[in-house]
Amino acid sequence: MRKVWIVGGLAGSLCSFVALLLIGTFVVAGNMSAGTGGGTVGLAKGAVPGQYQPIVQKWGNLCPALNPALLAAQLYQESGFNPQAKSPADARGIAQFIPTTWAAHGVDGDGDGDKDIWDPADAIPSAATYDCELAKYVRKEPGNQTHNMLAAYNAGAYAVIKYDGVPPYKETQNYVRIITTLEKSFARPIDRVEPSQQAAGAIYFAQKKLGTEYLWGGNGTAEQGGRFDCSGLTKASYESVGIELPRVANDQYNAGPHPRRDELLPGDLVFFSDDLTNSRKIRHVGIYVGGGYMIDAPRAGAVIRFDPIDTPDYFGATRVTQDGAKALPTKPANA
Repeated sequence: MRKVWIVGGLAGSLCSFVALLLIGTFVVAGNMSAGTGGGTVGLAKGAVPGQYQPIVQKWGNLCPALNPALLAAQLYQESGFNPQAKSPADARGIAQFIPTTWAAHGVDGDGDGDKDIWDPADAIPSAATYDCELAKYVRKEPGNQTHNMLAAYNAGAYAVIKYDGVPPYKETQNYVRIITTLEKSFARPIDRVEPSQQAAGAIYFAQKKLGTEYLWGGNGTAEQGGRFDCSGLTKASYESVGIELPRVANDQYNAGPHPRRDELLPGDLVFFSDDLTNSRKIRHVGIYVGGGYMIDAPRAGAVIRFDPIDTPDYFGATRVTQDGAKALPTKPANA
């Protein structure tokens, strides 16, 4: 299976405040050295759409080589959680099964007597079952069991057996790297999330844009008068420090692990949604600067400014990482 989806004044008064935050960011980044931990893998808040989360949590624990966050990363990579996705190669549904593969490996996950390739209640359990079958085929091969399973999913079990592990195919090696990186974004952190080394530079870029008029679809180009919308601003801010984010806010959410509200650091992306159970419904993003505030491009008729983050539609946060951003699709999935 392959991933192909068809589918002004305020600025002046707060400059010293932001400067102190930038210094604090460097200090914290230099002295804090915690990372994500092990243990039972849970799913990050809202990372999987709410209607699918119980299925992913249950079936993601089907075998030792799999976990719920890894299964979620595969579904996101395959379809963006779109149950109607269809590729030019005729891969179908949320798990992007080709009909011939489905015929051999599809299961009746919800026990209703029907194996429906388009039904996530069947397709998600089928993806987990298929993963675990592949893990059994390659269990005696050297190396990481999960990596070998993912390589078998992409290139076939015989390729993994032939090469005694992940085969030397660029596509397969990239697939293993992408899924295992995305896994960190879908997993609920056990320990505190390591701080970002690029946060201060991203904030510095955004700070320079304070007072700039909002533009829907704005990427800050000369033709657009240097104006941005919310995700255009966050994308450009991290691009200024060498990290390429996707264009839309709901994909930017998956660019790294998710710190809790009480763990936020300057530079974290903060997200807002009318549906707090589904990251695919995120509609707004800003850059956290500390003290409960963010820099954001809020809406038409407004300017880039400081806004509070503690509102009823606060969804969560992402600590952007270079590897996390590289693992994301460059184009969003469409229905």
